[in-house]
Amino acid sequence: DVVGIFCLVSVAAALDFKYHHTEELEAYLRGVHASYPSFTHLHSIGRSVEGRDLWVLVLGRFPTHHKIGIPEFKYVANMHGDETVGREILLHLIDFLVTSYGRDPVITQLLNNTRIHIMPTMNPDGFEATKVPDCYYTRGRYNKNGVDLNRNFPDAFENNSASIQPETHAVMNWIKNETFVLSANLHGGALVASYTFDNGNSVTGSLKGYSRSPDDDVFIHLAKTYSFNHASMHQGTGCDNRQTFPQGITNGYSWYQLEGGMQDYNYVWGQCFEITLELSCCKYPPAEQLEKFWRDNKVALIEYIKQVHLGVKGQVTDKNGNPIPNAIVEAKGRPHVCPYRTNEHGEYFLLLLPGTYIINATVPGFKSMLKIVEIPDNTGNFSALKHDFSFSDVSVKSRAASCPKMPLYQELERASAAVKPTLHILVLMTAMLVI
Repeated sequence: DVVGIFCLVSVAAALDFKYHHTEELEAYLRGVHASYPSFTHLHSIGRSVEGRDLWVLVLGRFPTHHKIGIPEFKYVANMHGDETVGREILLHLIDFLVTSYGRDPVITQLLNNTRIHIMPTMNPDGFEATKVPDCYYTRGRYNKNGVDLNRNFPDAFENNSASIQPETHAVMNWIKNETFVLSANLHGGALVASYTFDNGNSVTGSLKGYSRSPDDDVFIHLAKTYSFNHASMHQGTGCDNRQTFPQGITNGYSWYQLEGGMQDYNYVWGQCFEITLELSCCKYPPAEQLEKFWRDNKVALIEYIKQVHLGVKGQVTDKNGNPIPNAIVEAKGRPHVCPYRTNEHGEYFLLLLPGTYIINATVPGFKSMLKIVEIPDNTGNFSALKHDFSFSDVSVKSRAASCPKMPLYQELERASAAVKPTLHILVLMTAMLVI
């Protein structure tokens, strides 16, 4: 098929190492989808203030919809319009994935077992407004209404009074409508992988200058996965002499406190582990440096996606085998202020490092079920450990339980009481000690 071959060549040839403005970016994404329709899906999740589409390209064996057992992953870039490296390397990541699928066994397995969502720009207006590229700060950082989108989300620690912007709304709805498990947002202005929490209080240890989430060990692993697979991030040299980041990672709060950030929102309300990747000391570097940025990040971008297969996943069903949505499934000792719940298919995904855990499944109004699970590192097999829960005495769909708009981490103790296990825990703990 000569036309098909020409189409493939033209898409590959079209992606130079240069900055792609709105029309070129859209044309490129449309070209990719036209050339690879069987494993890509292109859609807009909303519009910017000035009416530009917020495009997402989805890649995977089932690109148009969620498939039970296949986790959802996302990359978002250019949230600050003048931080441009992420925007371009995500286009090159797309190029690499589509041209490697079916040829490279690792990429083929990755796409067959993961649904990957890529949003090259969350702030197209800010990018277009940045007329004079600068290494430091320009007004293009903000959206058209002059709002910093990474201060615009609901906050888990204080009441964020910011008026929610169209771009933020679109992302919040997107998070609500997909079962995202793992994510990263790509920024510029430093070279470091930063992780939750960005804000905090005494409950999370912010008095000691570090705001610790219940899954701190997983976040450190995720940040290190990126920094150690990056060409130089793990060396920890900052962008100036004042700031260094040991191993190329930092707790967000330890670096600087911020309210209304996207990564905390993902973790608290979206049940999705997100880290923030600062990829360049210069926010808007010259185009001739883009090829090196792609080379420096390529391996890290792929290795990070694989981490979506950490931990344990499964379904919660009733006595008739029907899925139970909104069942609470969490690992003992890791209570989330908004308890992590099953989706409409009764599915749960918990990112956990290899080890022994007690997994607590609770259908509100019924008793808890506790299981000891031994979790291996399955990232190389592209599938988390599978463990289902079946409630033989339940034949109802559990009520939709919405998380409060403003969960405060002082409430953590009270929130975890909602999933207090029954006496089974003593038996399990004894069993664990024997093991």
